[in-house]
Amino acid sequence: MKITPMLVAAAVATAMGGACAETVDAVIIGAGGAGLSAAVTMHDLGHKVVVLEKMTMVGGNTTRAEGGINAAETEQQKKAGIPDTIEQFYQDTMKGGHNINNPDLVRTLTTHAKDSVAWLDSLGADLSVVGRAGGAKYPRAHRPHDGSAIGPVVVKTLYNAAKERKIDIRTRSKAVDILTGKDGAVAGVKVESKDGKTYTIDAKTVVLAAGGFGANQELLVKYQPKLKGYATTNHPGATGDGILLAEKVGAALVDMEQIQAHPTAAPSGELISESVRGDGAILVNAEGKRFTNELLTRDVVSNAELQQPGKFAWVIWDDATRQKAKLMDGYIKLGLTVTGKNLDELAKAMNVPADALKATFATYAKDQKAGKDSQFGRPDMPQPLTSAPYWAVKVQPAVHHTMGGVKINTKAEVIGTNGKPIPGFFAAGEVTGGVHGGNRLGGNAQADIVTFGRIAGQSADAFIKAAK
Repeated sequence: MKITPMLVAAAVATAMGGACAETVDAVIIGAGGAGLSAAVTMHDLGHKVVVLEKMTMVGGNTTRAEGGINAAETEQQKKAGIPDTIEQFYQDTMKGGHNINNPDLVRTLTTHAKDSVAWLDSLGADLSVVGRAGGAKYPRAHRPHDGSAIGPVVVKTLYNAAKERKIDIRTRSKAVDILTGKDGAVAGVKVESKDGKTYTIDAKTVVLAAGGFGANQELLVKYQPKLKGYATTNHPGATGDGILLAEKVGAALVDMEQIQAHPTAAPSGELISESVRGDGAILVNAEGKRFTNELLTRDVVSNAELQQPGKFAWVIWDDATRQKAKLMDGYIKLGLTVTGKNLDELAKAMNVPADALKATFATYAKDQKAGKDSQFGRPDMPQPLTSAPYWAVKVQPAVHHTMGGVKINTKAEVIGTNGKPIPGFFAAGEVTGGVHGGNRLGGNAQADIVTFGRIAGQSADAFIKAAK
């Protein structure tokens, strides 16, 4: 009798006391943006898939994303007259990542991100607004038409698509082992169900989309001791389980020490989107003074904040800026803001010198009118910030994104420690490393998860067809 990976997996299940395993074309680990993108893609290519999600709900960190999804040469940009190019997108991403990104992965991301935006739109997302995020030469962060947060829209769009297709999504179902068979090829997954029992799913392919480790203090400190005690913007399930699973079957890891702090997190960890600054808000310190170009990359702005008195800052916007996006109303409703009918009232609420704060705003308004930031060279100043009332949120750097993870190639194939792809094993999203290098640009996470999620699904489809 010929020994096959499926028979090996079945033997493993039997040895563990489990019943006969079910068989599918693909098991997708993680029901965030990357996993759902892969699932919908594979279903539409004719495959039976099961999506495993250890949390009680789908979405993962994607639900917390706020700014936008970066893409260049899109129809939305063309309509708005934005002269962006894929090449400029590539250059910005490499520069933002300190040029330690994998250039091939960045080429893949920047080339195909526009297709991801078009695909999401085809599924019902209306990403008609284009804004600017830090580190981008041109506006390329595609956002919902009403200015709301991007993440919930992406999750809702993909989840609705999955439900319409009757894709099997199992919450409170944790992948505890990836099974392998002949020549190290993946053969399935061992699952722990919500009642604590385990069972096995035989699969021709596995797509790992389990997210990063931004909520795992032990792993964070292992790779970056200076992050001990940092708050995090990540959801509680971002513990790096998928990275550990991949390591057990011989996957190589890359850039694990590259961990990003987001400069504008409330003390309790709530993220204040980069798009707030992109839409016009500024940062001031405890002395009521600006201290940086607010549109620099996250690592640079975070480092600048840590040099300020008390190692924190205030992000401030006016009513004209507030009217541009729903995000700011959300922060107000959450009770994260202090407010003032004028700058004197705002200064009192912030406990900063009123004269200094008013001088800061007067200089900014003058520079905005002149079209040149005389202090820090901010390239885009959408608002003069003269429209009362005002709101401010106290912010500090917090762990936001883990750029390192499982090593993949441009086909989203997982690369083993031997330098070769592990047959039938694919990965996408924050569980992977190499795309963002030493620093991720705002808007690139959503581009990453959807683009490489789709590629993982397409590559898994090609693998299955080639094996027939």
